[in-house]
Amino acid sequence: MQQPVIELWFDFGSNYSYLSVMRIGREAERRGVALAWKPFMLGPILRELGWSDSPFVVQETKGRYVWRDMERQCAKFGLPWNRPRTFPRRAVLPHRVALWGESEAWIADFCRTVMMRNFVEDRDIDSDQAMFQVLGALGLPPEPIIEAARSPANKERLREQTDEARARGVFGAPTFFVGDEMFWGNDRMDDALELASRAG
Repeated sequence: MQQPVIELWFDFGSNYSYLSVMRIGREAERRGVALAWKPFMLGPILRELGWSDSPFVVQETKGRYVWRDMERQCAKFGLPWNRPRTFPRRAVLPHRVALWGESEAWIADFCRTVMMRNFVEDRDIDSDQAMFQVLGALGLPPEPIIEAARSPANKERLREQTDEARARGVFGAPTFFVGDEMFWGNDRMDDALELASRAG
């Protein structure tokens, strides 16, 4: 029988994606569900929906709620948290690296390390230096990976992946797919995993 699959569509600048990226690997393994990493650019989709910036920035009241909610959620799940001074952070290069390496053994560690750098260490994630440090800390060769991530073909793949997210109805991050069934938000991760585990 084929192992069931859950797709995690995420953006490195998304605070709620941080919660899911940090948790989903362990939970999927526990339930016997394969995990497909799907980095995409949320910004262009939000702009098409009429948002010039994150709704958490544009709507001050919602923003205050979200930062307090992040404190509660991180405490609940035992995750470190440090509200970033820059939000949302530009993250084109790490998205390209993640897309190029989406099927590599290091993808989960890479994604978690980038998220930690953004939402715990409050550091840049979109520069060559940032990616050299992240990849080097994982024992990976930064130069060839960054070069491949910056190739025209991979840049086009990221645009296509974002287009696919849009076509499938994604309007926020994180979003999960189990087949054609879509779940939006970190608080729906367990529901998506439960459906995937029953599909096995």
